[in-house]
Amino acid sequence: MNGLRVIPTWRHGREQLYVCLPDGRNIAWYDRETGRVNLLGQDREDDVLRALGPFITGPVTVGPPPVPTPAELSRLALHPDDDLAPNRPGEALIVALDRDPGPTHRLRPDPRRRALAAEQTVGDALDHLDGGGWHTLHSVPLPGGDRIHHLLIGPGGLYAVHTLHARRQRVRITDTLIALGRRDPYPLLRRVRSDADRASHALTAEVRPVLALVDPGAVSIPAAPREVHVLTATEVEGLSQRGGVLKPADVEALHAMARDRATWARV
Repeated sequence: MNGLRVIPTWRHGREQLYVCLPDGRNIAWYDRETGRVNLLGQDREDDVLRALGPFITGPVTVGPPPVPTPAELSRLALHPDDDLAPNRPGEALIVALDRDPGPTHRLRPDPRRRALAAEQTVGDALDHLDGGGWHTLHSVPLPGGDRIHHLLIGPGGLYAVHTLHARRQRVRITDTLIALGRRDPYPLLRRVRSDADRASHALTAEVRPVLALVDPGAVSIPAAPREVHVLTATEVEGLSQRGGVLKPADVEALHAMARDRATWARV
């Protein structure tokens, strides 16, 4: 035995296996999708490949990590507190519930928990697009306490995705209003458009608004609302099938800009 440990990780729908020394330091990682073993030092190549042997599923290339692109260098320069990429789906709600869980016994479920479940459902679906040239940021903070639930960036453009837990209710949507079940209609689509407009201003690029409905009983849209794409949670992955708009370098540059908290400070 060479004392090396293999630790699998899964982030944004992409698996990587890190090879660690007994003291916990990483010396290599294996990206299954690209079939590449990235070595931080050539002297342990044989040991690393033996440790990864049970996990390697096909031919691999072995070598040092690729030279970072300008976008990656910009990302690496970010202070951890300013980097939005690690945000989990529903990050803001997770933090709020940790700070104030609310009463343990109540007649009705805390609506924040339903909202969190909706954001996690849609966020998990969007994270599965990563690796195909797409990136998703979650809980992007906006001045005034607002936030974009999910920001999707990829070859098909940019999308500000707002999630709504529909609780198996009938959903009726007009150009500005949405009604759930027997509740009075309210102007949610104005908020969805506004989030996308603010993102467009921050990134100086077109950001299209999307409303993602989670668990609706039925959906009625007498006339398609202006500009807003209305999808169910099971349909959001289809956004990746939209025609190419951005080049890979533009996608990476926009992602690097969007993940910086400072980008959103004045929108």
